[in-house]
Amino acid sequence: MIDKVREIALKVLYEVDKSDAYSNIALDEALNKARKEKMDITQRDIGFISEIVYGTISWRLTIDEIIKKYATIKIKKISLWILNILRMSIYQILFLDRVPKSAAVNEGVNLAKRYGHKASSNFVNAILRKVEKKDFEDFFTIENEIERISKTNSMPSWIVEKLLQDHSVEQVEKICQNGNVKPQLHVRVNSLKIDNQELRQRLEKEGIQVQQADRDDFLVLEGAKNIEGKNTFKEGLFTVQDEAAGLIPFLLNPKPNEKVLDACSSPGGKTTYMAEKMKNQGQIIAWDLHEHRVKLVEKTAHRLGIEIIKTEVKDASQYEEQYKETFDKILLDVPCLGIGVIKRKPDIKWKRKKEDLEEITKIQQNILQNCSQYLKVGGELVYSTCSILKEENEKIIEQFLAKNKTFEIVNLDCIKEDFFEKNVEKEKFIQIYPNEKTDGFFICKLRKIQAKC
Repeated sequence: MIDKVREIALKVLYEVDKSDAYSNIALDEALNKARKEKMDITQRDIGFISEIVYGTISWRLTIDEIIKKYATIKIKKISLWILNILRMSIYQILFLDRVPKSAAVNEGVNLAKRYGHKASSNFVNAILRKVEKKDFEDFFTIENEIERISKTNSMPSWIVEKLLQDHSVEQVEKICQNGNVKPQLHVRVNSLKIDNQELRQRLEKEGIQVQQADRDDFLVLEGAKNIEGKNTFKEGLFTVQDEAAGLIPFLLNPKPNEKVLDACSSPGGKTTYMAEKMKNQGQIIAWDLHEHRVKLVEKTAHRLGIEIIKTEVKDASQYEEQYKETFDKILLDVPCLGIGVIKRKPDIKWKRKKEDLEEITKIQQNILQNCSQYLKVGGELVYSTCSILKEENEKIIEQFLAKNKTFEIVNLDCIKEDFFEKNVEKEKFIQIYPNEKTDGFFICKLRKIQAKC
């Protein structure tokens, strides 16, 4: 008898590998299909499926090393179905204490019988029965620091090597460990419709446990299932947004009746936060490269009751003279490798390559250089990424300032919020590293000044 819950997880993992799909999209599609087929799956089942999918993807490197240890053939020659059966079963054995090893082995073998043949099920059975938690513990004895950190945290060695160029071994280990922490669910209170206290009461009536986040505009939700199905969400009373991500529009600090550009706006979390800060007064021009992503911004704004956002399909890396010195404030949350949000999007570890860094930094440089010309004298611009690599962050700013003498860095040391005191490294730039609470972000605020004669 096949366990339908594990079978759904397997199909998601297979789709991620076969079609290079994003895990969150593949998971949503699989769960929607299960609902349409009226499969009897509970919220607890959905939680278990999600745990297997995200956990298996996050720990893939470490798990594959254990498969290599016991497999008699190379991983590349194992069928994707069987490989993912092995991966998800080993994940349960190593990291899910509530799942007995016998259950993980037996269910893996049953799936192998359906998605392979008799030899496949014997192969799976032979490997899974050998796997023990000690296989993982042995990685901690590796002497080479890059290899040890990589295998004990399932982090690509090129990322570990990059981080070690700028941080101590202890710091890099902590960053990589936090890449595997289950992310908290933060939501931002829509101040246009409700206050913090009233939203907390409404959420608690919907059966959700609520805690105050470090910042007043944010709450932490626990035990929240199907969040988009809640009436409070449909009514536009809040937006799902990481608390650290919310710092970016907060630091830009747009005012009512200003004209603001969000040049890389999708899916709209930061765009709509700016609109709320502006009390829905003024104008925000929101660009993104693709029409379907622009529509996400429009959908979010409509749900929240925001009317001042005008969307356009636009490539921010291409200069347009018509926008020269048009805006009071500009937000550039530029495309990046996303190393700071790995715990939320574990696919990043396997989709990003070392050689991608050169290409993405060129795009970042172009966006900053071109869009900076759209800022009025005296106006302010925030450059941000959800990355923690200096090539995408400090070095971009340093190169820009070397060529643009009419810009200066705005000192943010004056901000005394608790969140800053607890989580933020403040120098010329703000770098938040992934931690138990939030994702990792880089933020720098620039001001355009009058050219000197």
